[in-house]
Amino acid sequence: MTHGLQLPPGSSIAAFTADERPDLWQRSGDAFHDVWPEYNHHGNHTGKYFGALLPRHAHLQVLFYDSETDRVVARGRTIPFRWDGSLNDLPCGIDAVGFRAVEDSRPATAVSALAAEVAPDHQGVGLSRALIQAMATVTRTAGLAPLVAPVRPNWKERYPLTPIEQYASWIRDDGFPFDPWMRVHARLGATTLRPEPKSLEIKAPVSDWERWTQMAFPEDGDYAFPRGLAPLSVKDGAGHYWEPNVWMLHDL
Repeated sequence: MTHGLQLPPGSSIAAFTADERPDLWQRSGDAFHDVWPEYNHHGNHTGKYFGALLPRHAHLQVLFYDSETDRVVARGRTIPFRWDGSLNDLPCGIDAVGFRAVEDSRPATAVSALAAEVAPDHQGVGLSRALIQAMATVTRTAGLAPLVAPVRPNWKERYPLTPIEQYASWIRDDGFPFDPWMRVHARLGATTLRPEPKSLEIKAPVSDWERWTQMAFPEDGDYAFPRGLAPLSVKDGAGHYWEPNVWMLHDL
């Protein structure tokens, strides 16, 4: 599967699917925990669809293995779903696409990326770009198209009070998106479909949020918090957060 992927020159890294190397996929289970903010591990609904990826969709899960260090250094998780190609039929974010994927019994027609994870010590060398290419490859191989991604803009945490609709529209002088992760997708030919202000839901007791963020929430109200993409709404002892995403389309 390495053929055609833009891996680092002279790299000892090879690409596999979970179907090809279930042993490596099993080893990758906790390898990328620190890639995400702690709160991101506690989505109210993520277990329902992330838990459905294997074994049924093992052929659509990607991993990069470094033979020199005997480590899985990157992982891409995707899920097939039914979509007619119109904006009206596009699910409202990552939770919604996950629900459709596991609840709709009709044959899938497209694939959605769910997560692209690169080990911290391997970031900045082009593996995230190669992961997107690998996701596109397994999508084509499965006879499904297009590949869509509910992109988590990685600079949005710097602007938590800016609505995602506004943030997603920011463009640099060269015509590419302001956000670096959106820009990686765009340079691979992806187009922006629409922003989603309510993509991933996390509602939990305030005590959990205080532990996850190492921050106190002494009274009801809306709070910006470390690495949050949008404010946390605190009321009656619970914190409610909707993580925004931006749908991007890779038309294979």
